[in-house]
Amino acid sequence: MAAAQAGRTGKRRTVGVLMGGRSAECRVSLRTGAAILAALGRLGERAVAIDAGPDLPRALARRGVDVAFIALHGRGGEDGTVQGLLECLGIPYTGSGVLASALAMDKKQSKYVFRAHGLPTPDFEVFARGTRAARRLQRLAPPVVVKPTNEGSSVGMTVVRGSGALAPALAKAFRYDPEAIAEQFLPGREFTVGVLGGETFPVVEVRPHSGVYDYHSKYTAGETDYLAPAPIGARLAARLRALAAQTHGALGCRGASRVDFRLDGRGRPYVLEVNTIPGMTETSLLPKSAAAAGIGFDELVARILRGARLDGGRR
Repeated sequence: MAAAQAGRTGKRRTVGVLMGGRSAECRVSLRTGAAILAALGRLGERAVAIDAGPDLPRALARRGVDVAFIALHGRGGEDGTVQGLLECLGIPYTGSGVLASALAMDKKQSKYVFRAHGLPTPDFEVFARGTRAARRLQRLAPPVVVKPTNEGSSVGMTVVRGSGALAPALAKAFRYDPEAIAEQFLPGREFTVGVLGGETFPVVEVRPHSGVYDYHSKYTAGETDYLAPAPIGARLAARLRALAAQTHGALGCRGASRVDFRLDGRGRPYVLEVNTIPGMTETSLLPKSAAAAGIGFDELVARILRGARLDGGRR
């Protein structure tokens, strides 16, 4: 059991697990937070659950939080806003800083960064809310993946296989965000790589029974097969891990992240997106990736917590 560290007052520190919030991924966040809270207790930390609601600053002060373990997903937690608040309050926190969080959350902006760094990513088009329903894809041809620009967990996502399905897919995405992205669908296998600091974990293959790794497949036990480590050759595994490290660095991420990939018809890997606060539920991918490297759940939580800091590098 790890020894708990001292807080800013010299007493035993209090770790606030930020969870819940008001995003479309609130329920997933609560599951992630509960798992982290339990692990911190086993590690001997004084950990408290903090609901990231409108009174978050008062809640942090009232509970005497010395360091924040962010277990939030989606808007208001993964997009740099909570990170900015914690910077203002001088409370070190886990995961990426303000800018990297905002860039990774915005699928359009992250793709611009990928392209600037020469990272392979599927071609895409951007649609703004209010776009005429009659507008068609200009550079892409179905199938495409339509999703909100600023959401995670496949919330609002649709695989469009015919041009007639584009308008309803956009309408669905616009329920969550004023902007949507249509990304070329790649027909190959799907993989993910966990990154923690400068270390990449073994590749995990994702095989949803439905053929599409959507919200239901992600969070319903038994709906997806996870192969860790992935049954692939050493060359492809090394390529995916190298791309994951480069992508993590290109966005300026720190702490833990998860980089998602898909292969095209010729078996070439493309970066789909980066998750700067990977899920930590029983079906989540980062713990599976870490386990393949011999790192148990509690040790993973401890390592993430050790990386808590402010953007200026202060712990």
